[in-house]
Amino acid sequence: MTFAEAVALVDAARTPGDLFRGEDAGPTYRKLARLLHPDAAPAGRTATATAAFARLAGLWATHQGRGDATLTTRRHRYTLGERFATGDLANLYRVRYDGKEALLKLPRQPGANDLLEREATALATLRRDGDPQHRAYAPDLVESFRHEDPTTGVRRTANVLSHSPGLVPLTEVARAYPDGLDPRDAAWIWRRLLVALGWAHRAGVVHGAVLPEHVLIEPDQHGVVLVDWCYSVTTDGGSVPALVAHRRDWYPPEVTKRAPATPATDIHLATGCMRWLMGSRANNALFRFTRGCTQPNPRRRPQDAWQLLGELDELLEKLYGPRRFRRLLLPTTPA
Repeated sequence: MTFAEAVALVDAARTPGDLFRGEDAGPTYRKLARLLHPDAAPAGRTATATAAFARLAGLWATHQGRGDATLTTRRHRYTLGERFATGDLANLYRVRYDGKEALLKLPRQPGANDLLEREATALATLRRDGDPQHRAYAPDLVESFRHEDPTTGVRRTANVLSHSPGLVPLTEVARAYPDGLDPRDAAWIWRRLLVALGWAHRAGVVHGAVLPEHVLIEPDQHGVVLVDWCYSVTTDGGSVPALVAHRRDWYPPEVTKRAPATPATDIHLATGCMRWLMGSRANNALFRFTRGCTQPNPRRRPQDAWQLLGELDELLEKLYGPRRFRRLLLPTTPA
């Protein structure tokens, strides 16, 4: 059986009985698991393998009479749901535990274990050392643990993260406004993003990958959540451990040169997000402001997100007058 045949077989199955019958059930499951495991996937087919492997696991769990697939750790018993999203390094799955919903983040390759551990450390630091009133700007870490694949024995670091429905990434906002977002709407996103960064920096954490897919917003309530802390470093030094390949051109020079990252690194990246989001709708004054925040030399950039927020507020008031609530409409339905 080929990889493609195994994918087709699992995709076509509507019930466990379509795959597993009698004494052949165990050998059939193990054969399919070997073929579909993401580590064994043909080049460029990792995402397909991950989806098929997850579906296979769910069908096998049901066949064994366990109902929904579950995962038990020292702290919780999780009921596994469908895949929620595919990130830069990992897949996220919906899970339920103790009547709550969360997301299970599992790297596609065990080589990314250290980055998942880095995220767990950053989120734990934010909860311990960050101002509690700003906790909503990042997910809560429910727990982090090592998961061993029962078929291959491969061990992966898994993070379980809190999940708030109704969030959409900036990539979706840009898709809804291809000619650029009105700066008056971008203003509240920008302001809250600076609050998130100021909060993280005072807790001693540099995010290291403030990119459109990592900035989530709640349009109705004007919420912002900064996700994917896998690339984070401490504010006392250290280079960003990896780059999001398709965003390489977004990074400031200190990241690509493996020099220490600082709060100015996050400010550069966040400013790039906002300039990209507004596009040609940013006027000259806003453009000059963004240019000052993205100087190649990090020492010439703003160093303090809180101070920069005050400067942004002054500029916005000169341009648009007192702040007013503006409802942001998106032609999408967030998960």
